[in-house]
Amino acid sequence: MSNAVTRHRWGRPLSRSQRDNRNGLLLTTPTLVVVVLASIIPLILVVVFAFSEIRLVDIPRLGTEPIEWTLDNFRRALSNPSFWQALGTTLLYASLTMVGSVGVGLALALALRRPFRGRGIVRALLLVPYVLPIIAAVTIWQTMLNPQYGLVNAFGREVLGWEQSIGFLNTTTAQVWGIPIPLSLLVVVVFEIWTSAPLSFLFITARLQGVSPSIEEAAALDGANGRQILGRIVMPQLKGVILLLCLLRFIWTFQSFSEVYLLTEGAGGTQVMALKVYTELVTRADIGSAAAYGLLMSVVLVSLLAVYVALSRRKVDVE
Repeated sequence: MSNAVTRHRWGRPLSRSQRDNRNGLLLTTPTLVVVVLASIIPLILVVVFAFSEIRLVDIPRLGTEPIEWTLDNFRRALSNPSFWQALGTTLLYASLTMVGSVGVGLALALALRRPFRGRGIVRALLLVPYVLPIIAAVTIWQTMLNPQYGLVNAFGREVLGWEQSIGFLNTTTAQVWGIPIPLSLLVVVVFEIWTSAPLSFLFITARLQGVSPSIEEAAALDGANGRQILGRIVMPQLKGVILLLCLLRFIWTFQSFSEVYLLTEGAGGTQVMALKVYTELVTRADIGSAAAYGLLMSVVLVSLLAVYVALSRRKVDVE
C-alpha cells in the first residue's frame, strides 16, 4: 500500500514530478505569503503614492475617492535643490564608505592571512564592531566625540593644543591646513567603515582560504617577490568577491538611515536620501513626495545593479 500511486481528488493518478511540485508549493507558500505581504504589496503602494497627491490626513479616505494620478511629486523633487544636495551627499557617503570598508577589510584579511600565535583572538576582536548593537556603538562614539567631556576633544586640547573643542557631529565644514572638509560627514563615514569592515574581512578571508598555497610557493621558487605574488596571483582571485562586496556595501550604505540619524540626525551636512524620505514623510506628512524620493533612490540602485550584471556577463563572455 505504501507504494500505491497517489491519486488526485478526481481519481487521476499523480506522477512523481507532480507530487514533487505540489510538495514544493506547499513548503514555499508560507515564505511566498510573507514576501507578498512585506515586500510586494508595500512596493505597489509606494508606486501608487508616488504618482498621486496624497498626505497622511488622506489615508482614511483611501478607497472612497478616486486617485488623481500626477507627476507633480517627481517634478517638485527634481526641481528642488535640496534633493540634488541630498543625492550628492548620499553618493559621496556611499562611495567613501564602500572604498573604506572594502579596503580596510582587504588589508586586515591579508595582514592576518599567515598563522601566528593569537590570530584567532585577533580575528574575534575584529568582529566586535560588526556584532555590536547599533545603539551601543552610536552611544560610544557620541560619548568619545562630545565637545564637553569627550575623550577626543580632551586629547586634542591637552596634547594637540586645540584652542577650543570641535563639534564633530554638527560641523558642516572644517578647515584643515586651509582645506575645507565635510567634518560631520567624514565622521559618519568613519563610523560606517568601523562597523562594516569586519564583514568585508570575513568575505575576503573566506575567499583567501581557497587560494592554493602551492601556486604561491611555485611562484616564489621561480623568483617572484611578495609584491608580485600579491598582485599577479592573489589579487586576481579576489576580484569577484571584491566586486560583489563593493556592490553590496554601496547599496546598503546608499539606503542607510539608522547610523546617520542616530549620530547626527542630518546635522552638519549629513542629510542623505534616506533622511530626506523620512523628513518628507514624518515632518511634512507628505506620503506622495516621500514615495517619489524613495522611487528615485530605487532608480539609482537599479542602475547600479544593471551595471554590475553587465560587468559580470562581460567577464563570463571573456572567460
